[in-house]
Amino acid sequence: MAELERSATGAAPALKHHADLESLPALFGRLGDDVVKLLDTKISLLRVELREEIAAYVRGLVLFAFGACIALIGVVLLSTALAFFISSMFTGIEPPNHYALGFLLTGALLAIIGGGIALTMKRRLAAQSVVPRQSLEELRKDKQWLKREIQS
Repeated sequence: MAELERSATGAAPALKHHADLESLPALFGRLGDDVVKLLDTKISLLRVELREEIAAYVRGLVLFAFGACIALIGVVLLSTALAFFISSMFTGIEPPNHYALGFLLTGALLAIIGGGIALTMKRRLAAQSVVPRQSLEELRKDKQWLKREIQS
């Protein structure tokens, strides 16, 4: 009969409640460990994304520099050709005009090719973002989730 009274008064739920209280610190400990693991994973992902973004940016920068060098060579050749062409006008039409036209055409071709490469890479670099947006968005979501969990 004493057992009936205990079960009727709720003695068993009191024991269950006591067991829940004992495991609560363990649950918080596991939650803390899981949060640390989550943050470590997110930081590792952020590092990987940053490396990828920087590598792509460096590749674009190298191609931009290459295009700029070719354009610079083209400008130098155009200047040389213009100098030869102008100097040949004062002496009459002679074979130096052939050299000047060769420099002029070569310089123009290189300036167009190099300028095109440089402009294309400049546009790509301007459109590319170094900031890893996906990782930052995930970190913001995790921060909001942690705030909600701590408040509740």
